[in-house]
This record gives sequence, structure tokens and C-alpha cells, in this order.
Amino acid sequence: MNDSACPLCETDGGLLVFRHGPLRVIQASEVGFPAFYRVVWNQHVAEFSDLSPAEQGTCMNAVVAVERVLRAELQPTKINLAALGNMVPHLHWHVIARFDWDSHFPAPVWGGPQRPLDAEKLASLAARCQDVNRLIADELAR
Repeated sequence: MNDSACPLCETDGGLLVFRHGPLRVIQASEVGFPAFYRVVWNQHVAEFSDLSPAEQGTCMNAVVAVERVLRAELQPTKINLAALGNMVPHLHWHVIARFDWDSHFPAPVWGGPQRPLDAEKLASLAARCQDVNRLIADELAR
């Protein structure tokens, strides 16, 4: 069941990378963070514990698959995982590749910047994410 007032029920929530069965993966449109992905549960539920154990496994397997591809292809300094849902109470996991040169590192992406954006590095990373998107879809389709 979906909620017509929920933005993740009404739209994909970003660039659709993969959709199958109960979930989808999107590349978020977050300025300064081209390697910011979300694993979104398609059915409107607010909490991870709303899922059955089998569904929890499906969801976490997708989170791990996205993380695995980001690590292999981008070699980030760190991967951030979060499932806050404070602003949008629809189950989704943030999977964010972080780099020691990014504008907010080591602070959270939702915190204040630590340094100016590096346009050249961001453009290079964004270009690489096109291949990453395909690899994420391939990994999840297995």
C-alpha cells in the first residue's frame, strides 16, 4: 500500500538505477555527492522492523550489493550507511561513497562543509557513476 502524500510513493526519488520486486535503487540528486544512492522499499512502510525477516534480508542484500559496487569501482575513503527517515518516513537506506576530498568529509553529508567543492573531482566522479549505475543494476539482477 502506498501513501499519496509520500514523495517516495509518488516518484522514484532520483535517477532510477534498478527496480525489481519490492525495491528500487536510485542515484540521488545531492549537490556535491554524485555517489549518493538510496535503496528504497517500494511499499510504504516507515521502519525496517515493519518488514518480515525475509524482506529484511532482501533489503539488506541490496544495500550490501550497492556498497560492494561502490567500493570496488570508486575506492572511496569510507561508505556511509544511514536509514534515518526523519524527513521522509518511508523506508529507504542511504548508501554514500565518501572521499577525503569531499566538501563535508569527515562530517556527515547533512552537516556543514569543511572545504569548498572540488568541481574537477566531482565531475570525474559523476562521469564514473554512469558505469557504476550499470554495474549496480547488473549486480542486483543476479
